[in-house]
Amino acid sequence: MTAINTQRRVQRLQSVMAKTGDDALLAFSPNWRRDHVRFLAGFNMIGNWAFALLLPGGEVAAFAEHPWDRERVTRESWALEVYGGSEVFPALAALLGRARVRSLGVVGLELMEARFVEALRRVPNLTFRSATKAVEGLRLIKEPEEIELMREAAHVADLGFQALIRASRVGTPEYEVAAEVEAAVRAESAEDNFMLMASGGIEVTAMRAPGTRRLRRSDVVISEVTPQVRGYYAQICRTLIVGEPSPAQEKSFDIFLRAQQAALDVLRPGVTIAEVAQAQNRVFESEGFGEYTTRRYTRVRGHCLGLHFDENPLVLEDDPTVAQAGMTLIAHPNTYLPLAGYMVFGDPLLVTENGCVRLNSTDRKLFVAEG
Repeated sequence: MTAINTQRRVQRLQSVMAKTGDDALLAFSPNWRRDHVRFLAGFNMIGNWAFALLLPGGEVAAFAEHPWDRERVTRESWALEVYGGSEVFPALAALLGRARVRSLGVVGLELMEARFVEALRRVPNLTFRSATKAVEGLRLIKEPEEIELMREAAHVADLGFQALIRASRVGTPEYEVAAEVEAAVRAESAEDNFMLMASGGIEVTAMRAPGTRRLRRSDVVISEVTPQVRGYYAQICRTLIVGEPSPAQEKSFDIFLRAQQAALDVLRPGVTIAEVAQAQNRVFESEGFGEYTTRRYTRVRGHCLGLHFDENPLVLEDDPTVAQAGMTLIAHPNTYLPLAGYMVFGDPLLVTENGCVRLNSTDRKLFVAEG
């Protein structure tokens, strides 16, 4: 089983502290952004919030609101100490004092409730600032064991999409299709699965949470399947037709296929993320659909992946981030077109020394469900 090299993880975080001039790092996570604490301390929290503290000597302590999380720390984390309940902030202040921490970098400071910020302000002789961007920059480049975990997640995403194909039958409500996908990825030990979908025709202008609508013949069914395996997410975006596709649906999908291929062709070390977005958008522009690459019709042309399913940088035409070997992202030219409505198409990608490779293996085609 692939395992995180905790010593190297701590050393990499200490390199961030050396650059920012901080004595220690504190990670904060609310339940909906659990990645900050998981990167620093290694456990999968389920409570409303948790903290993890990296001290100057490399020791890690965890602070959890939920008693089950304190049990998880003992099973999953490399933290040496765990605190909960009313002792969280007294213990945090005491640890900072004993370690003579004067400058504290806080990962996830922007997500903190005001009461937590005020508690930090009350710690004597302590200054703190956001270290979110610095650590997110570190997380962009994945270690070999992280890449292997993402390959596992990509395989589970493939299996989830196969379940979606099997479940997409005339008369089936969207929520039942989603339930079949959820069952498939959970059977493969997925901890979580972020999923959006939609079904219908030219009236479909975006993905959303699965609803009660029942599939009909000739529907376009679009979906993002994003399972999390041992902390790491991989996402697949695919479009299928219930029954035989129409010429308009086939023409529309061909544009999406070529747009994503343009991203794969350009993505390599030294290229900016903006160039990856521009390559996709040029395909739509060449077909007379340039306006449909704007934010009126679409959010992004992809995003990074890792411990969170929607990590920065987002693939947009104005993002200056330079691609490096070891980055993982999805390029997906998902948008609305008047030919056949909203379509999606994307794969998890690893930037290599010479270009990029897919982490999954699902065919790159317009899928057909028999109906």
